[in-house]
Amino acid sequence: MTAVQPKSPLTILLAAPRGFCAGVDRAIQIVEVALERFGAPVYVRHEIVHNRFVVQSLEAKGAVFVDELTEVPDGVPVVFSAHGVPKSVPAEAERRGLFYLDATCPLVSKVHREAERHHFDGRQVILIGHAGHPEVVGTMGQLPEGAVVLVETVEDVARIQVQDPDNLAFATQTTLSVDETAGILAALQARFPSISAPRKEDICYATTNRQAAVKVIAPQVDALLVLGAPNSSNSKRLVEVARGAGCPRSQLVQRAADIDWGDLGPVRRLGITAGASAPEVLVEEVIEAARMRFDVTVEQVRTATEDVVFKLPKALTDGEGPSRTATADA
Repeated sequence: MTAVQPKSPLTILLAAPRGFCAGVDRAIQIVEVALERFGAPVYVRHEIVHNRFVVQSLEAKGAVFVDELTEVPDGVPVVFSAHGVPKSVPAEAERRGLFYLDATCPLVSKVHREAERHHFDGRQVILIGHAGHPEVVGTMGQLPEGAVVLVETVEDVARIQVQDPDNLAFATQTTLSVDETAGILAALQARFPSISAPRKEDICYATTNRQAAVKVIAPQVDALLVLGAPNSSNSKRLVEVARGAGCPRSQLVQRAADIDWGDLGPVRRLGITAGASAPEVLVEEVIEAARMRFDVTVEQVRTATEDVVFKLPKALTDGEGPSRTATADA
């Protein structure tokens, strides 16, 4: 008989917090509760969150994902994604008499309201973010064209043209790298010393907490896996943070099946985390895949405890339905 080769030992350092944040959890619940209350189909404009597993799970329950409102028929509920939408989207929904639920994360809505406040006070807004990301499109779409100037890098700060250097405010996308944003902000404040800041940090608690946990784990592991989608800003930032914190062999994967274990190289200590839109089941899937190859020991490394919960829209509990229009209670 051929002797069974013993599995090599592998210690997994599991980041905590990881995975779903309160805004993502709320957005998914909005779609699920709408399906329960109104039945299928429930239309969703854009991916409710950036994760194919989540989107496909909701599709299996009767959600229909579309790019624009023009694809939504009359008489059915429509949900706006967690990333937020320009003002033109709910305005068009109201014009058509559509029943809509706004699943925008309340922390993104906070950025929208502050941008509006600065505009009302006569300030031009400089937005730190990634061009084309749905959250950035939604934030810029809260104000008239030209009222928001987008910067993505420190180099952009030196190039931008503003209406009045002494009458500016800044805002940020909620899912950025804390460290990278600090550099851009320092450049902004150096060029425009009187620029107004948000009343409270725009980068959300979940983004900050997940990056902090990765910074603790990265120097202790041979490789690190981030569970998340390639179009997920916060997940991509986690990979960047891990590499910058001492683990160059860090990579983004969507599912366990996507992992090239050979490509990871020799590994005795593996870090695992998940972006804010990646469900815990995908983390469990990766750990199980590791157990098939290694003698695994799991150690959870907790750097913060999260207890944030956001309420569902009143329209899901007050008896309203597709015959009337309703906005979310942010």
